[in-house]
Amino acid sequence: QVQLVESGGGLVQAGGSLRLSCAASGRTFNYFMGWFRQAPGKERTFIALIDWAGNTYYADSVQGRFTISRDRTKNTVYLQMNSLKPEDTAVYYCAAAKFLGREPDVYDYWGQGTQVTVSS
Repeated sequence: QVQLVESGGGLVQAGGSLRLSCAASGRTFNYFMGWFRQAPGKERTFIALIDWAGNTYYADSVQGRFTISRDRTKNTVYLQMNSLKPEDTAVYYCAAAKFLGREPDVYDYWGQGTQVTVSS
């Protein structure tokens, strides 16, 4: 069983930065770890993922601004978010999957989410 707990969300002005953390418990060594976000009234969408080898994949909307990383010693995945925009405002979720994919249905485990609000 895998449990995921996100932290690091908050309120930031446009152009600012935040770093989200996702602490995992359980065996996530060979899982694909992803970040998703969901704005009010919208579907949950893919942001970034990292595989066991450290390869990373990003949505076009965050490419060049967000960076996903993982620290195996701490069993934690991070999402560094720079140059934030008001349209980045959403609840951000961490997720774990056994297979590579950008669709939420691929993911087996989810955190509770953390709110990120970017003011203009």
